[in-house]
Amino acid sequence: MNEKILSFLGLARRAGRLSLGFDPAVDAMIHGRSRLLLLCNDLSERSRNKILKIVERTKTETISLNISMNEVGMAIGKTSGIISVDDEGFAKKLVMLCNDMTGGN
Repeated sequence: MNEKILSFLGLARRAGRLSLGFDPAVDAMIHGRSRLLLLCNDLSERSRNKILKIVERTKTETISLNISMNEVGMAIGKTSGIISVDDEGFAKKLVMLCNDMTGGN
């Protein structure tokens, strides 16, 4: 299932619907563009804590992926542990794919 998520992230990247990295993701959240925040499993604890403080303030939906930054880099062409999905349609599909992966609803 990781392959489907990574493939879909690649599509979203090509469509220009992702903000990659801490600062661009924070900007997208603060300005209301972010529809979903994805965090890689090997993101540093310090970065995770900093971004989650902003998530609390902005109420952005967040998913911790069981995918490494390296895998993301291979799929989208840029290594990043923090990914903001800035499109409602892409965000909904990624939530669905992540739920399918974890068996959630």
